[in-house]
Amino acid sequence: MPKFVVQEHHASRLHFDFRLEIGGVLKSWAVPKGPSMNPSDKRLAVLVEDHPLVYGGWEGVIPGGHYGAGPVVIWDKGTFEPRDPAVPEQGIENGKLSFILNGQRLKGVFALVKFKRPGMKGNEWLLMKRPDEDADPSFKLDTALTPAKRESLVLQEPPCSTS
Repeated sequence: MPKFVVQEHHASRLHFDFRLEIGGVLKSWAVPKGPSMNPSDKRLAVLVEDHPLVYGGWEGVIPGGHYGAGPVVIWDKGTFEPRDPAVPEQGIENGKLSFILNGQRLKGVFALVKFKRPGMKGNEWLLMKRPDEDADPSFKLDTALTPAKRESLVLQEPPCSTS
């Protein structure tokens, strides 16, 4: 089953990198406000460069002077099951992908839907939790970067040149 990971990235601005294993790479979206288990929340998700699969397990501190400098920790991870369409590459091409996440924090049905408005760059999507038995209307985003976790991180370049 393909994997997903959400990395909490404390770069110049805190954001969460939402990554799905599709086509041998991690398709990646930067989510400024982070994912939510509340179906009322529609989160901007900006499609960024694909990342190698090895990046999905990486945690560390990207050194100053490098793109994305700052701590990166895994906020959630698990597997995902494509729903509609069954072939995720087709969903990305068509601008709509529905899937089930089986993570520690994120569970149940989610969707990524591409914005189609004039004047947009074309890489803007919405990440949304769909109403189901896993939905949590009182969801509050918390941090995985605790003081103890921060101390355990090593200053190192990530296994790819992007963040």
